[in-house]
Amino acid sequence: MNTKKIIYGLCFALFSILCTSCMFSDYPVDEDGLLITTRSECYVSNFKLLGTDLLPVHFNDGDAVIDTVECTIRVKVKYGTDLKNVYPQFTLVTDAKLSPKVTGFTDFSDYKENPPKYTVISGNRQVQKTYTIYITEQEYTIQ
Repeated sequence: MNTKKIIYGLCFALFSILCTSCMFSDYPVDEDGLLITTRSECYVSNFKLLGTDLLPVHFNDGDAVIDTVECTIRVKVKYGTDLKNVYPQFTLVTDAKLSPKVTGFTDFSDYKENPPKYTVISGNRQVQKTYTIYITEQEYTIQ
């Protein structure tokens, strides 16, 4: 009696594995384990630069200006912002991914000589657009 249960259990497990592998064979994944889709859209829809307190460091809480044709992001930060420790936060079109990956706080202190660049890669992995981030610091004014 127990042998039948074991055989049925093994058959069910094997059947489940086969069905699962067949279901997902139409959906390839990339080297990061992300699904590769048919989407060719490739752009940044929102950008924030966060300080060590994870709050935006934008001057007057203004939004970054994103030009999806020129592939630029322009952001004005508050005077005295520590650009050695900022966290760039991107919102991308559905299924796109970013390279290099944002894995933590980043040093943007040499932004004048070397503006940071990030590449957006479409869901189908066929289209790539490199965005350059231009940072302007609020001017110091004596009142």
